[in-house]
Amino acid sequence: MSKFLFAFLVCAAVLPGATSYKLVKTIHVGGSGGWDYLTADSQNRRLYVSHGTEVVVINLDTEAVVGKIPNTNGVHGIAVADDLNRGFISDGRDNQVTIFDIRTLATLSTVKAGTNPDAIVYDPYTKRVFAFNGRSHDLTAIDAASGSVIQTVPLGGKPEFAVSDGRGSLYDNLEDKSELVRIDPKTLEVRNRWSLAPCEAPSGLAMDTVHRRLFAVCDNAMMVVVDADSGKVLTHLPTGAGTDAAGFDPDRKLAFASNGGDGTLTVIREQSPNQFTFVENVITKRGARTMAIDYKTHRIYLSDADFAPPPAGESSTSRRPRILPDTFGLLVVAPQ
Repeated sequence: MSKFLFAFLVCAAVLPGATSYKLVKTIHVGGSGGWDYLTADSQNRRLYVSHGTEVVVINLDTEAVVGKIPNTNGVHGIAVADDLNRGFISDGRDNQVTIFDIRTLATLSTVKAGTNPDAIVYDPYTKRVFAFNGRSHDLTAIDAASGSVIQTVPLGGKPEFAVSDGRGSLYDNLEDKSELVRIDPKTLEVRNRWSLAPCEAPSGLAMDTVHRRLFAVCDNAMMVVVDADSGKVLTHLPTGAGTDAAGFDPDRKLAFASNGGDGTLTVIREQSPNQFTFVENVITKRGARTMAIDYKTHRIYLSDADFAPPPAGESSTSRRPRILPDTFGLLVVAPQ
């Protein structure tokens, strides 16, 4: 056996999930309207998908639509508190958060947030929900059990996605500042502000909570890896164009970036807490910019639709393309 072949076999044996990913199917949803985030509740086998003025709910085992949560005007994100049997939806156009029962999908109440709540995160450490308000540049902290607003906190920049470490820290990207802020979810103080340079206009954010690593994806086609305690940017790696969302699979030690501009899904391997390598760009579909990971099956779901061609004389990037009716659905990417 050659030394090269031996080394290859050793690497394949010791690297879990070393196989590639592939687009395996499309789940048709239909209807009209745009979309933003989607959230997988792997414990209860539900996938919550934002779509225009409603949230579409899909069974993760059958991959069939099992319900909808209506009247969520301009929905952006969905957060799930499994321990409280509650879900929370950011209704961007109504400047509010819808609270629903995750067992029945019935709406329980609504609560006012700031202007255009976008990302929304549940923090199990404090049992609070945080809605990050894109236009008012602040966050609204909500008691998840009672549904009452605790406080609104200015952030000093336009918030994008956020993550909780479940241990007393909340992290959020500030898109217009190219910064990462660390927030104390109990005192609601902004404890740190860290530059994400060379990252520009960060959007999606994911976390390896065990090794304390944050993965921020950026408008200039890169992912930066950040030490969650010091705020130091450890490295940066290439992604595709039009990156929006980030994800991390702790079992496979893989970070992901969904790139709607060129229709790819970037896969990054965490070889150690201080070593990260680019694995591949999986072909998805142009427009598939947001995603969610089912941690049980390791499948990745991306929202997308078909688009009309641009008018004569215009480039495909000059304006947001028109969504063709009844073409909305989910792309399913699976490990091979």
